[in-house]
Amino acid sequence: MPLAEKPPPTAPARADRPLRGITLLLVSSIFLGTSDATSKYLSTTLPSIEIAWIRFLVFAAIMVPAMVPGSPLFALRTQRPRLQVTRGMALLGSSLLFISGLRFLPIAEASATSFVSPLFVTALSIFFLGEKVGLRRWFATAVGLLGVLIVLRPGTSAFHPAAFFPVVSAFAWACTLILTRKMSGQERTVVTMTYSSIVGFAVLCALVPLVWVTPSWHDILLGLIIGVASTAGQWIVVLAFRYADASVLAPFSYVQLLWVTFLGFVIFGEVPDVWTVVGAAFIVASGLYTAHRERVRHSKLVALAEPSPNP
Repeated sequence: MPLAEKPPPTAPARADRPLRGITLLLVSSIFLGTSDATSKYLSTTLPSIEIAWIRFLVFAAIMVPAMVPGSPLFALRTQRPRLQVTRGMALLGSSLLFISGLRFLPIAEASATSFVSPLFVTALSIFFLGEKVGLRRWFATAVGLLGVLIVLRPGTSAFHPAAFFPVVSAFAWACTLILTRKMSGQERTVVTMTYSSIVGFAVLCALVPLVWVTPSWHDILLGLIIGVASTAGQWIVVLAFRYADASVLAPFSYVQLLWVTFLGFVIFGEVPDVWTVVGAAFIVASGLYTAHRERVRHSKLVALAEPSPNP
């Protein structure tokens, strides 16, 4: 009698631990910002599609153990194949479009432009996740977006036609986050990461021959840094969304703007002016206020769940 097929491991259930989710998202911003800065540096020698291809090549290589049948890490069994493929396409679109924008824009300005994604996330989370977004949380998000506008300063070089790429990239990234949250609690992190690596790498393998430039060993090393940093960042983002609502985490992605501004100064000599500092202050303030409101809300929920000492 043949043995019954072992069912795939179940995904960890969602947990309402917003502070843990926020902390994970802040950590992910370090890795993702490093990947973006390295991508900009590499964009002077390699086309955007090839940079993205190297990024996803490393991503897929890291996930190979999860693609081997019989491996204890095997992760190709999924309950939501269509959502996994769609998420992979959204992630690829976000990466490719943002790298394309980096070729023409200062990294701080490109990143600031892309930070319209929290607005997309907040709006999409209402329709696709059924999340409730209070007036105060909307206000905090609006303050953060105001900070982005201050950094961009309409009419300046930030409105180079290439700024279109980070904006569309932001929408694709918002879709990625929404799909991540939609599958959270149903799909293991390793499954989501594996499918994203396969989808992105497969599509880019079809595109990269059209623009191929032979990379130097220096380029390959930078490509490895991009791949490892972006993979680590993406993994941590997936974990973060197990602990908090998308609309709660969205404002904290703004912290990445501070990190890439610092990297822009150190690596590219891009000195932020006073308006960039003012805008960054608005962005940080919105994130801190949202964290405060979330702590208040969580405290109230805990208090309501506690039994009365006087039944």
